Amino acid sequence: MQCISLKNLNASKSQALPVFGVGVAFIDESAISIGPLHEMNKVIAQIRSIVSTLSPAHKELHIKPLENICSMSSNDGRIRLNELLDSVTDATGKEDFMKYLRMLTLQKIALDNGYSKLLLGSCTSTIACHVISATVKGQGYSLPGDVQYVDARWEVPVVLPLRDCTAEELNQLCHLDGLELLQLIKRPSNSINSLVSSFVARLRDENPSRERTIVRTAEKLRPFCFNKFVEDTYHEFVPSRLRCKFQNINNSETALSEVLCPLCGSPLSEPEVQSLRNILEKTQTLVENFTAHCCQSCSFQILPTGAESLQHFYTVLPQSVTVRVTGGTSDHSQLRELIDDCLLVDDDNDDDGT
Repeated sequence: MQCISLKNLNASKSQALPVFGVGVAFIDESAISIGPLHEMNKVIAQIRSIVSTLSPAHKELHIKPLENICSMSSNDGRIRLNELLDSVTDATGKEDFMKYLRMLTLQKIALDNGYSKLLLGSCTSTIACHVISATVKGQGYSLPGDVQYVDARWEVPVVLPLRDCTAEELNQLCHLDGLELLQLIKRPSNSINSLVSSFVARLRDENPSRERTIVRTAEKLRPFCFNKFVEDTYHEFVPSRLRCKFQNINNSETALSEVLCPLCGSPLSEPEVQSLRNILEKTQTLVENFTAHCCQSCSFQILPTGAESLQHFYTVLPQSVTVRVTGGTSDHSQLRELIDDCLLVDDDNDDDGT
């Protein structure tokens, strides 16, 4: 099937589906790993071997160190990355922040190499854990955006093709295909994510269908505008015979109307958006402007509390994070448009002195 899909004539006789190329990305986290360096090098060598033996066509392998998102200089990037993580004292916040840095790294790989979509290996098992952990962290408002097949809030849209497969099913598939399974060394943690993973594992042992039940429940939540297919580009995601079955919306309706957290990319809830009105009323520093745009979860779990610590945290953040929020008053007009529905409008009669 894969070979056929890589040939235009066979992929679609109407030539509606173009040939596509596939690349494989792996993020090297040896800079912050608790394991010895030679173990990570061994894993990378195994990954190269696995990718080289995959069925045609050729798949480019991209291996990027996580510290490159902070600086292209290896030494400087490693220092800045460790300073960032040391600034986050909460165990759960540190894990989540590393997850966000991984996504930024994958986005950079996709952009630098001309990929139009980013396919993640998130399966039913991992999504079920995310549903529960996000609920515990108070991220229920943004949860619907994380469990859909398509997430277009990023510059390179993210797709979850394995969303309906459990980890056990994928392990069995790899075994049948003769693919080696690799296990990275994880640092011990008492974070919310770790506790939830243990809890879901116990549920799975008692009843394997509970993972799907959790995900199906989350699917009933109303998705955001960035989870819908756009009129001009949604055809790229689905076979031609199924395209008519998917919802089609106009481009004017898909303009991103959500205010997104600059750290995690989660849409802000209405109370969080309302609090941003203060930005329109007074001039703030870049750090204050940035922190005001962060969601409550990131503010509580990731951002340092002290003023000096917060300033240092902001200075070592990757530029791809800080550019999401512009300083001063330059972004006030855009922000006013985004939160216009939440603002109070003066009575027109006030201009007449009545």
